[in-house]
Amino acid sequence: MRAQDIDRRTLLRGITAGTAMALAGAVPAHAQQPSRTPFDLHFAVTHKYRPFDLIAPRFVQYDSAIAPRTAAALVRTGVRPRAPFGSVLVEVSRSQGTVVAGLAGDGASVLGTLDAVAGRATIEVTVGGNTTVVKSADVRVPGAFRFAVVVNENAVTVLVDTTGTGTAWQPVLTERDGVRALIDLRVPAVLGKLDYAYGGQGAVQIGRVRAGYFGQAGVRDPHVVQHADGRPFIRDGKLYLTMTNAGLGFFQQAHWAVWTLDLADPTRLEQVAVLFFERDGVVLGDHAGQIVHDDRTGRFIVLMSSWGDFAFQGVHIRHTTTRADVLSGVHVLPTSRLALPTAVSSWDPALTRIDGRWRLAFVESEAQQPAFIFHPALAAGPRGADYADSLRLVGADTTVDQTEGTIIQRVGRDWYVLASDGDARQYPVYDLSMRKLGTLDAPYGTNIPHPMLLPVGREWWMITFDGTQYAEPVLGYGGHGDLVVMRAR
Repeated sequence: MRAQDIDRRTLLRGITAGTAMALAGAVPAHAQQPSRTPFDLHFAVTHKYRPFDLIAPRFVQYDSAIAPRTAAALVRTGVRPRAPFGSVLVEVSRSQGTVVAGLAGDGASVLGTLDAVAGRATIEVTVGGNTTVVKSADVRVPGAFRFAVVVNENAVTVLVDTTGTGTAWQPVLTERDGVRALIDLRVPAVLGKLDYAYGGQGAVQIGRVRAGYFGQAGVRDPHVVQHADGRPFIRDGKLYLTMTNAGLGFFQQAHWAVWTLDLADPTRLEQVAVLFFERDGVVLGDHAGQIVHDDRTGRFIVLMSSWGDFAFQGVHIRHTTTRADVLSGVHVLPTSRLALPTAVSSWDPALTRIDGRWRLAFVESEAQQPAFIFHPALAAGPRGADYADSLRLVGADTTVDQTEGTIIQRVGRDWYVLASDGDARQYPVYDLSMRKLGTLDAPYGTNIPHPMLLPVGREWWMITFDGTQYAEPVLGYGGHGDLVVMRAR
């Protein structure tokens, strides 16, 4: 089944579906407000905006900074991404020919083209010296425009900005299956031979060219980076959190990143790390997870969901540990499957060590087709055991079937498991035996927004997202995610 062929209403029902860092500026909520419970908090939306970047600002790998000139041939930059998530952006000051951009190597390439005279854009794959046009579309552009080719996993998308500002990108064609039938960019030996490339044929004047890691068409699944005991990472007044960076298409086109949010100004959001994962011989953009720093061992525990190769045949939680600073830079991490006390699919891990025992909240899903069915669950390990050892099921709420976004959070003296119920359009609250206690008083937007709660000074914040799509008629479902910040005093 192709992502573009999925009924959006069905999806909205289903999936809508060093290393020791200093904590500063946050006081544990139980110390500030000992009588507080989640039901004393009354949230209102204070900020809503859309992060959008074809290249993540900190992750530009190539910048020509050249004066306009005629590009007579394909230029290989000599730099490449470590995972198949990259973009090439080209300023075209005059075009009476064809502009080209993408990835290219010896005898192999994946390129987008735009012939301004003929008014035609294509996606072309070359393997063994043989070129195949896998998709084309009619496109009309003015004499000067901006041109971009984005690779998300094996999906290739051609975009144009006819305003010349670089702020009004519109996709004109995209293709994944046709590209994958000829080449697999997820394989390191394949991608490792392809450079960012650009050029022109005919009378084409090219100005500045930039290339680097793809940013995002939106964001979702926010989860605060935390210490093992649940304290959030805050450094220099900035909160660290992970989010799924929406790609230009379905879930395989998304990837995972670490961001900082300025607590003095929640509109100041900055991506500081990009995380990819190697498994089964390929590099993927698995996402929807959590990073926990274990202060006792000096390691980062990294958990994520296996959405990177999702094909309606199951999802599971994966994990790894590392002493590398995953809160900065680009990382490709090998992972393994986390042994959970469930026989069905799982995603959205939330891990915290409470009273000497690791507890892991997650989503159980017994089906992903013809419709998604999923509910929250909680597992715990023996006292003193490591986070992945001998996890046993504490409980699950099987009365719901559209509930995900599990979060473990302390409010006042007690710990709670929070989730998001897409059917009831509310945020259920459970105790550590998975007994439902009530629901949060907070606005419920579109999609299934996750209730990422955290204390900030004398306030409580909820950081979440909504289902606002980007260019769905061309890209299909999956490019959603406005960032939403709520506050409760």
